[in-house]
Amino acid sequence: MSVKEIETKKFVKNKFSEYYREHSSSIQPPTLIEKREFGFLMFKGRIMVRHKSFKNVDDLSKNLKTLVPSDAYYSSAYYERPEEKMEEKSWLGADLIFDIDADHIPTPCAKIHDTWVCNNCNIAGKGVLPEKCPACGEPRFNEKTWPCEVCLESAKIETLKLMDMLKQDFGFSSKETNLYFSGHRGYHLHVESEEVQSLDSMARKEIVDYIIGIGLETKLHGLVEERGARKARVLTGPNLEDPGWSGRIARGTYEFLLTATPSDLEEIRLKRKVIDTLTQHKETNLEKWKEKGPWGIIKGVDTASWRKIAQHGAEMQSAKIDTVVTTDTHRLIRLNNTLHGKTGLKKIEVPVTGFESFDPFKSAIAFKEGTLKIIVQDAPKFRLGDQTYGPYKNRQVELPTAAALLLLCKGRAKVKEEK
Repeated sequence: MSVKEIETKKFVKNKFSEYYREHSSSIQPPTLIEKREFGFLMFKGRIMVRHKSFKNVDDLSKNLKTLVPSDAYYSSAYYERPEEKMEEKSWLGADLIFDIDADHIPTPCAKIHDTWVCNNCNIAGKGVLPEKCPACGEPRFNEKTWPCEVCLESAKIETLKLMDMLKQDFGFSSKETNLYFSGHRGYHLHVESEEVQSLDSMARKEIVDYIIGIGLETKLHGLVEERGARKARVLTGPNLEDPGWSGRIARGTYEFLLTATPSDLEEIRLKRKVIDTLTQHKETNLEKWKEKGPWGIIKGVDTASWRKIAQHGAEMQSAKIDTVVTTDTHRLIRLNNTLHGKTGLKKIEVPVTGFESFDPFKSAIAFKEGTLKIIVQDAPKFRLGDQTYGPYKNRQVELPTAAALLLLCKGRAKVKEEK
């Protein structure tokens, strides 16, 4: 690590220290703070300090001001002895946590602003991080991502789908759910209810499988062939208003056909004749949803083709979550109103009722005063607050503190040395 990189990290830590000195009173403690484990990722060496516990928020705030971590976390679990080693903590239960992150959502913008370099052979690429290097097969990479507006909007869409499922299908009330912007590229949704606290990992996996639509079979949700008049085979299917996955399959199918282009239909491997037929009868197809769906009304579209369309519709309705986070009954989750080490933005609670209009690039800004002079190596065009910045390439600029810290935390800039 070069001297300049060390100086940049030290500078960022000093800014984080300034934040915690001035805003420690805004730190929002988790429910039953004394039964939670806390962990802190340190700037130096990226070491995780774990198995910490606090009796109250004042002790927690003092610790943040003293340690000044890059990132602060607390356990989704409740423990009898949270400061002990994992096997001696005595697990009492855990909240149900969902993490919706742009990293798990394929977006076209990823090929523009996300890059990776193999740590073994140095081959570089853009877009979604591969499981293994395509050149040498090693799984270790140096990755650079970016929290753009397209990424955050994609994460919001997935979060809205999740919220709808939790309310309509699982019956969780708004009082039992809390929604947060993570401070980086997504959202966290916490369910705090006695009904879920005792669930083990397998039970939580069942919830995950339902949400992401694992093992869905359209025929089990009403898409079946029946004998009609004169013994003719008639295809029937679910309606838009049906509850659970039946209705979701119908709505997903409708929304897909509403906007699908011939190339979209090609991607789900429909035959050319079927594609032509669907394209020609698009208006009739969509109009029939007002009655009982289009299933079987168009000659030339067989049952197998409708199943492919419905299956794709179901995939569109599933919510893309980080499955590991939800099934882990000991998970550490980011502490509310603390800073994210990759952006300098805050993790903040989001009002569920106003979520659709929520703007993370305005609401999560922690540093609202002053400017900084930095040297930017490479940064895409981005917005923070009401201002747009960049793109920058090997350029010295003076930016508002929040915008400069975002670039510094992302490793795309260095602090300008004052002579």
